[in-house]
Amino acid sequence: MNIKAFLLVSILLLIFSTPGYAGLFGDEEIKWSQVPANVQQTIQEHAQGGEIEKIETETDNNLKIYEATVKKPDGTEVEIKVNENGTLVELDTD
Repeated sequence: MNIKAFLLVSILLLIFSTPGYAGLFGDEEIKWSQVPANVQQTIQEHAQGGEIEKIETETDNNLKIYEATVKKPDGTEVEIKVNENGTLVELDTD
């Protein structure tokens, strides 16, 4: 591989591996403080006292979806998906 091609590939990898571009290629992990209040409320209502372990965002039909992974007090894990309007989209128990 010549040096110009190597540098180009290296620069592109560096650019697209930064957090700002993470959302372009799938789920992006965010902090609880970045979740809108109406979405937080819906997640907490369905968490049933569980610990929120991770929050990710994705886009579905131009609507932002927040996916929370919650560990309930009995040890089971729940995935709660809520759209940006605060509406429950999916509740998946493992």
